[in-house]
Amino acid sequence: MTNMNWLAVYPEIALLLMACAIAMLDLFVKDPARRPTYWLTQLTLAVVAGVHWVYFQDGQTVYAMQGMVVSDPMGHLLAFFACIATIVTLVYARPYAASRELLKGELFSLSLFSLLGICVMLSANNFLVIYLGLELMSLSLYALVALRRDHLLSTEAAMKYFVLGALASGFLLYGLSMMYGATGSLSIPQVFDVISTGVPNKSVLIFGTVFVVAGLAFKLGAAPFHMWVPDVYQGSPTAVTLLIAAAPKLAAFAITIRLLVEGMMGLAVDWQQMLIVLALTSLFVGNFVAIAQTNLKRMLAYSTIAQMGFMLLGLASGVVNDNTLSAANAYSSAMYYVIVYAMTTLGTFGMILLLSRQGHEAEEISDLAGLAKRSPWYATVMTIFMLSLAGVPPTAGFYAKLAVLQALVGTNVMGYTALAVVAVAVSLIGAYYYLRVIKVMFFDEPTDSAPLTAPSDVRMVMSLNGAAVLVFGILPGGLMALCATAIVKTLAT
Repeated sequence: MTNMNWLAVYPEIALLLMACAIAMLDLFVKDPARRPTYWLTQLTLAVVAGVHWVYFQDGQTVYAMQGMVVSDPMGHLLAFFACIATIVTLVYARPYAASRELLKGELFSLSLFSLLGICVMLSANNFLVIYLGLELMSLSLYALVALRRDHLLSTEAAMKYFVLGALASGFLLYGLSMMYGATGSLSIPQVFDVISTGVPNKSVLIFGTVFVVAGLAFKLGAAPFHMWVPDVYQGSPTAVTLLIAAAPKLAAFAITIRLLVEGMMGLAVDWQQMLIVLALTSLFVGNFVAIAQTNLKRMLAYSTIAQMGFMLLGLASGVVNDNTLSAANAYSSAMYYVIVYAMTTLGTFGMILLLSRQGHEAEEISDLAGLAKRSPWYATVMTIFMLSLAGVPPTAGFYAKLAVLQALVGTNVMGYTALAVVAVAVSLIGAYYYLRVIKVMFFDEPTDSAPLTAPSDVRMVMSLNGAAVLVFGILPGGLMALCATAIVKTLAT
């Protein structure tokens, strides 16, 4: 553990400077395709991702800004994947945005500012820094959702997202203020120390924890705080939906670990019960309501709710009978799950973007009809994504679910084993709506017989995306080891 100042925040400083520079430079770009802005943004993201990867390999924990910021392996690994997710999102989004007059400098600069908010949250070691990162990310996303000002659904989605987001931020802020009132500190490690002594007012702490968990559940999109997810996913331009669906979930997972595990581990018995209720509610609501959906984006929104429920089961199994022996396994399984979820989500929404390019929104499940006849390759790749979300081997989604179930069963507690059984049963029911998409692609007659074409970069990235989901399912050990290393080294400090 070392104490330095600027080294820990170099990636964030670079990202901030480049986001400002790109916003300014775009004013002078005459190219309607925004090629200079696009490539400069991608270069920035690639460099920042590389820096985070180097820091992760270094494995050190560095504190900065009077201990308000921490540079540790978990933060760097998640930041690396958040950068990669943003790179992939912009590759998929460019043709879609160009055909809808959305290819503006704002798309790129706001994407970078949203990522900056994510990175700030990932490196937060203080309640105020978490809130600062959260609002930076959220405000950027609110603006992106409303980018199509002449589109009624987008404007409505932006309003709903803004109002409910403000409400959730209020919940989180109120909970954090109660934690501050009970412990006398905004520093996460100091809050942990004070709670561990058993001195604070327990009832105030529990009350504060309820509000904190509610705020986190909103950001994760867990039921019953999920009401914004389907409307925002459906109403946003699909390119923006992808920005909301992938990288921010990594940040939400990170601040859940920072607040609940690193800060409030002494209250684990209480917040784990809340997470179990949220997880079960999310699994039931997400899977059962998704069955009734005909809009693909709404179906994937409810799928997200169910996926987050499964991930929360991993987080809820870290402390058993007041011992933390299974904590590293549980949290690394949940981390693996959220990374695989982000990877698969990139592909599913990327396919919607690909199909939407010819001037219409391919948002209905029926729009995928006969995709196998139009493009067998894309139908195969989409099948991989659907099977991964359903948890069917040999995809990464199967191993992600298996890792969480092993964490639950490995506690050797009957209640957790019962949770694993319920999770499997509900997921089997949920598999129906994923398999329905595959059926529509391979067995329904196409409404459009034109062959499916895509720019070479989109085609390559989509293929790599599908291959990654398959490879991490067949050979999950590498990514799982990275997650385990990140969690163990982070919690060891």
